[in-house]
Parts: sequence; C-alpha cells; structure tokens
Amino acid sequence: MGDTTVLDVKGLGCPVPILRANRAVKEMIPGDTLEILATDSDAPQDFEIFCDNTGHRYLGCEKQDDVFVIRLEIVT
Repeated sequence: MGDTTVLDVKGLGCPVPILRANRAVKEMIPGDTLEILATDSDAPQDFEIFCDNTGHRYLGCEKQDDVFVIRLEIVT
C-alpha cells in the first residue's frame, strides 16, 4: 500500500472538489490513496463517477459528523 494524501474540500461545491482531486491525483502514483474530506452532499456520487471516468478505484465513503470521508485508490 502506498502513501495517503488528504484533500480537504470542505465547504466547496461541485466542480471544485473534483478539479482539486484531479490536480492531486497527477502528483500521486499507483497504489497511493486519496482521502477527500467534503461537506457537499453530492460528493460521494461525484467521486464514484470520477473513478468510473478515470479508472481509479472508489474505496468507499464514511460520514463523520457533517463530513464525508471519501477514499480513492490511485490506479493509473
């Protein structure tokens, strides 16, 4: 398992979290994990679609208080 990068996009709405995640992924290598902290209620679904479109693996989402913690594994 690689490194984990945390991306805090709390308070930001679509498309900003996706754009910031896309930028972060470019600095990562296969096997790394991107952990996204988001408050936008659409973020879990948006990141599932992001993974479908980019080939990365959607590892899941947990809600902690008002924050969605979304995890992706970098594949390519």
